Amino acid sequence: MIKTRTLPKQPLYAVSFWNVGCLLYYSSLLFVFESLFYYHKFRQNYEEEALLFSLFWFGSMLFAFSHIFLVIMDAWSRFQNYKRIKDYLFVHGFTPKIARLYQGSKCQRIAFLVAARELGMEEEVQLYYRRLGIKWYHFVPHFMVKDPLFLFRKYFWSRTFMEKYYEPKFNYRELNLQNFI
Repeated sequence: MIKTRTLPKQPLYAVSFWNVGCLLYYSSLLFVFESLFYYHKFRQNYEEEALLFSLFWFGSMLFAFSHIFLVIMDAWSRFQNYKRIKDYLFVHGFTPKIARLYQGSKCQRIAFLVAARELGMEEEVQLYYRRLGIKWYHFVPHFMVKDPLFLFRKYFWSRTFMEKYYEPKFNYRELNLQNFI
């Protein structure tokens, strides 16, 4: 059942999209520059006919270049999480059970915090994560520490990069306007 409450002013959809994935967008920009740097080093060594160094820089370039797309896919998945979380929080309010599902990585926590902030529940969520001992600098996802072979697990690929499109159940900007009429 939906609890009636006054919503804080809702940002534009594009602003929410940016707030959820800004860390990932900066990372993708970093990978673009990194790829260009590695490409330059590869070309330089290739022209000098240094085969081993050419292979090293080419491998580094491919690694960085592929991360551009992985980070973009991660940002897409976090935005789908954000929409799902926001609907859940709007209908049910904050519960530690749902927050626990998104404590695993910094990007998931950001998605949760953005949704909570837009519904006026940010302090509650931050307090919960603080009680769990999660600090602002905890970037490495828990599953990477628990399972070093995470790259070979289906859950990693499906939950990190291939989150299904989620259609929000509510138009929050419209609901926000109705509160003031």
